Amino acid sequence: METNKEMTAEESLSLITETLNSNRKEITRRSGKYYILWGILLTIFSLIVYFLWKLTDQPAWNCLWFAMPIIGWIAARLLRRNGSSDVVQNDVSRITDGIWATFGIFSCAVAAFTLIFAHFNDGSNGLGNAISALVALGSLTAEIVIIFGLAESACGVALKNWVMKIAGFSTGIGGLAIYYITGAGAEQMLIFTFAGLVLVVTGLIVKHQYK
Repeated sequence: METNKEMTAEESLSLITETLNSNRKEITRRSGKYYILWGILLTIFSLIVYFLWKLTDQPAWNCLWFAMPIIGWIAARLLRRNGSSDVVQNDVSRITDGIWATFGIFSCAVAAFTLIFAHFNDGSNGLGNAISALVALGSLTAEIVIIFGLAESACGVALKNWVMKIAGFSTGIGGLAIYYITGAGAEQMLIFTFAGLVLVVTGLIVKHQYK
């Protein structure tokens, strides 16, 4: 009886592990399309802001970034609705969702804090002037790209996917390197272009891994 119970426990543990690994692979596969979506949006918005900033010499064009989360959220909802039959909800999916939600909260908090500091420290009037003072320092871009890289790497750890781990490391460290090379001008937007391209490539590789 004890032997049968022990074998049953081992079989149950094996079944749980197999199910968890299967769900993790499915979550990773589905993540690919969201990586591609956000990577495309990040690339497009960074290039739009870069060229407008470069043409007009007005850093206030960074206000356009506020539109990206709205567009991305709507597009992600549509993707999720179309693939609702494949949705897997478990502890792993909740962890990855929590990681990206934490990234969003931290990014917004850092942006808001830095923006308020720039506004009062430089005596700027209006949001556009505050953003101009902020991006002149360039610190926000470096901070967000590091947080972004950490979030992507953390998802790679949770999903046990080496592609995401490498992509997160490349985004954080590579983006920081680009920041120090380009400086605090309009060229710093190319950091987000780089991050967006890395995100798209990551999504394509992940979809190929689990197609």
